[in-house]
Amino acid sequence: MSPSPSQPATLLSLRGISKTFGAVAALTDVNLDVAAGEVVAVVGDNGAGKSTLVKVLSGVYPPDAGTITFESRTVTIASPAAAQQLGIATVFQDLALCENLNVIENLFLGRELRALRLNDVAMEVRSRELLDQLSAKIPTVRIPVAALSGGQRQTVAIARSLLGDPKVVILDEPTAALGVAQTAEVLNLIDRLRERGHGVIMISHNMADVLAVADTVAVLRLGRNNGVFDPLETSSEQIVTAITGAADNAVTRRARRARRTTAATKEGPDDE
Repeated sequence: MSPSPSQPATLLSLRGISKTFGAVAALTDVNLDVAAGEVVAVVGDNGAGKSTLVKVLSGVYPPDAGTITFESRTVTIASPAAAQQLGIATVFQDLALCENLNVIENLFLGRELRALRLNDVAMEVRSRELLDQLSAKIPTVRIPVAALSGGQRQTVAIARSLLGDPKVVILDEPTAALGVAQTAEVLNLIDRLRERGHGVIMISHNMADVLAVADTVAVLRLGRNNGVFDPLETSSEQIVTAITGAADNAVTRRARRARRTTAATKEGPDDE
């Protein structure tokens, strides 16, 4: 049955994905769905399997079990090149940018446009087009990456991932180690990706960022699914509880104190 107009088409679907390393089960029977124009945040504690899941989807690790369906076809992602050809682009946390090269050279590194020689004009035009699509705040594409802020570098890495016109973009901790202004810039980029119809998988530890941009929050705990949440109907303490497996933690205690304070304020002092 085809999806209704209000229900976006599922681009990527994982069913029963498992991956072990010797005696360690990194992923066990993991399911995940990503639709066009949807931001899915995958959250979990250290060791929850987030990085392994990213590497399975990007072709670094083959899954030991399970199926991956892309645009209604069962696929095998045998290598990073196969993932890119399929339409899955990954921006890893380290960004893999060359600081001594400018924005254009970083965007087209290894994929230069050339006939008999480099086509600098075509690469500059395409670079400006990509950055304009993301409403990027980069003064010039001739500036070395070393002179850019953390948010601007993340912009360049995301723009580079769009060169192959992917349908799904995976962002591994895109706001890690960024300041407030730079984080807001990157979250705006994620909104632009959604508006352009990309399916986005966002790996993050930051609940504020997750609740700000995610349409769906998928929790991994000890390599297994531990809940899928709608951020509009879910509090951060509920998600943290699913991540930690404990209903009594610092976040939930803080939330309870805030509720008690609010209730006391509403009651006010006695009139007697």
